[in-house]
Amino acid sequence: MDIVEAEAATGVEARTVPGEAEREPHPSDSLRTFGAVVQALREHAGLSREEFAAIVRFSKHTVASVELGRRMPDESFVERAEEATGNTGALRRAAPYLCRGEVGLAAWFRRWARLEREAVSLCTYECRLVPGLLQSEAYARAVFEGTIPLRTDEELAAQLTARMERQRMMRERPKVPFSFIVEEHVFRRRFGDAEAMRGLVDHVLERSAPRNVTLQVVPLEAGLHACLDGPVQVLETPEGRRLAYSEGQENGRLISDAKQVSVLCHRYETLRSQALSPKDSRDLLERLRGEL
Repeated sequence: MDIVEAEAATGVEARTVPGEAEREPHPSDSLRTFGAVVQALREHAGLSREEFAAIVRFSKHTVASVELGRRMPDESFVERAEEATGNTGALRRAAPYLCRGEVGLAAWFRRWARLEREAVSLCTYECRLVPGLLQSEAYARAVFEGTIPLRTDEELAAQLTARMERQRMMRERPKVPFSFIVEEHVFRRRFGDAEAMRGLVDHVLERSAPRNVTLQVVPLEAGLHACLDGPVQVLETPEGRRLAYSEGQENGRLISDAKQVSVLCHRYETLRSQALSPKDSRDLLERLRGEL
């Protein structure tokens, strides 16, 4: 049972509580699971951490880091740990699937990012900033540089790389429908100079040009509407399930309850009818570009 299935079965939504969000470096789920298996097999073999460390010829600190999912074990560790715990084959078989945490992505967003990569459709409403999948590199950098607490140059570079890598999904999946509804004021919010602003608009127009991508702008004169509670994303899984995601200050919320997701889908579809058509939206962006 995967994360989302477990949440659907229990009725509990995935969320990160402010203050509990994990910072980089971040252990991946696979490293945590592998470490837990190492610990369970070690304890089943009746070995203390010190005794196990002596057998595998690594320090007690290294063993602890592996068991806590904080360290990627090398091949020699896996082989010696396998021998020390009875040659069950579990560690050898699991090792090829280990991966590090998804550097550059907020801890609360990682689950949704994994779901995005497998989705058969994705809808995004944004009222705060240009959606990440449509951001130019200069815009993304400005967003990250304005984040509090401040990030190091290395952290900023990791975030920017992750953002640009995430955009590859749209280019590599030309048969998946991507729908975006964005408030007009988002494109009017200035950053950098006029050249940077024109670069952003050009990037958005380019990213939204393919036939599988739809961009609609909610004009300023549209007034109040059903999505004013905040930004939301909705996707459909290959199994035909619909899931939603909302985000706020230092937290994100994965929504799997069918009734709640249905309400959000209805709000999105209602707003779709109130926003400008894709053609009129592109015309608006081109006018905004001409005003710069």
